[in-house]
Amino acid sequence: MTGTNAYPYPTQAVILAGGQGSRLRPYTDDRPKPMVEIPGTGTPIIGHQLAWLAAEGVTDAVVSCGHLAEVLQEWLVSADLPLRVTTVVEKEPLGRGGGLKFAAASLPHPDRPWYATNGDIWTRFSLREMAAFHHERDAAATLALARPRIPWGAVETDEFGHVLDFIESPPSPYLINAGVYVFSAAFTDMLPEHGDHERTTFPRLARERRLAGYPLPHGAYWRAIDTAKDLTEAARELARGGPA
Repeated sequence: MTGTNAYPYPTQAVILAGGQGSRLRPYTDDRPKPMVEIPGTGTPIIGHQLAWLAAEGVTDAVVSCGHLAEVLQEWLVSADLPLRVTTVVEKEPLGRGGGLKFAAASLPHPDRPWYATNGDIWTRFSLREMAAFHHERDAAATLALARPRIPWGAVETDEFGHVLDFIESPPSPYLINAGVYVFSAAFTDMLPEHGDHERTTFPRLARERRLAGYPLPHGAYWRAIDTAKDLTEAARELARGGPA
């Protein structure tokens, strides 16, 4: 990509790992959501995330903990990690935007761009390419966009109401926020102290044309682990060879 050779790709990241994961019970009765293991891997979701971030050039990660924080912290202390990890714990719920701002205060390089990801995302794609996309557009923030499959079968009809075909779990016609971000250094100050940045900061940046959306490359693996069914399907996809 033009002009990206000298671009300093981010080497720091925030992982939001404080959710209770109520839809994943009983798996989350004794551990936070990012500590749930993908069947067949022996590694929790956050372990896969840290390995991915390290492979993409990240050297420092800040993990924002909440629900059962001590379980996650104990695992991080005992694990053989591929990068430096710091944990922070919110004393009171700050919301997603406030949580990002709180965690970003512990990044080692506040004057440099940074990645962020939700703690329940299992994905593989080039963060460096996303960062170059972000840089070329001079965006304050860039969010990855996924096109998930609809969990129901779809029915195709013609203009006369005749059923033409049945399509099992077709791709959604809409792109969604994939829960992975690239932020400029200045973005940290734009985040709210409390509340949700997706209802405050993001809409304002969109109006100012300073928010970019990066569609995940064709064939990139992406899955949000929200339910027991997601765990089962992730294990099935792993058995078929993905993600790398």
